[in-house]
Amino acid sequence: MKNIRVIARLDVKNDYLVKGINLEGLRKIGDPNEFAKRYYEQGADEIIYMDIVASLYNRNNLTDIIRKTTEDIFIPITVGGGIRSVEDAQKILKSGADKVAINTAAIKRPELISEISNKFGSQCMVLSIEAKKISDSKWEAYYDNGREKTGIDVIEWAKKGYELGAGEILLTSVDMEGTKKGFDYELIKNVSEIIPIPVIASGGMGKFEDMEKVVTDSRADAVAIASVLHYKRTDIQTLKEESINAGINVRRKYSE
Repeated sequence: MKNIRVIARLDVKNDYLVKGINLEGLRKIGDPNEFAKRYYEQGADEIIYMDIVASLYNRNNLTDIIRKTTEDIFIPITVGGGIRSVEDAQKILKSGADKVAINTAAIKRPELISEISNKFGSQCMVLSIEAKKISDSKWEAYYDNGREKTGIDVIEWAKKGYELGAGEILLTSVDMEGTKKGFDYELIKNVSEIIPIPVIASGGMGKFEDMEKVVTDSRADAVAIASVLHYKRTDIQTLKEESINAGINVRRKYSE
């Protein structure tokens, strides 16, 4: 069985770590660098930074945060929000990120996926998909932090993203995000079954059993966790110990 990655997701607005429910009602939590360092020390496999207002202002404001983070943290960092071109991606990668996550710009101009993949390698190109359920076994892709409809079917969009060169999918259920009621397991499973690239499950983690179900029944390759870490309802070390006890392959530390 593959190693399952445990990823800490940090949504950032201006210079603050924030968290909401269904990507709305955002509350300030604190300094994102302090939280990122804590999760690194707990054994996180990766960090995801999302500038959640970047698309509104047509820019990503995380370069200083990334530079500071990489002084103390030595695990892969993915950065998303407001990346609209190869040049924007290059700036983020030069700041210390290992991957870029694209949502809004990819929906508006899908060829950007291929441009970034061809320039930096598919391993750097993460397609971020924000999904809302619209009927049984059917989800619509959204952008601008879950505010704008696209009319695009999530399953077809994930498949197209893979064909254009995405090396990974960050799949966020807007319906479950921040609720701590569990992932949208059907969504994760449907996407995981049609594409051969890793799928990161995001949105809804509330307890270890949610993680166990999404990686065993729904075939996620990684879980992105936010609320339960930020509010100390659990920690990464505990989740990894529970995973090992349940027979799920995880690395105790990224260096292993």
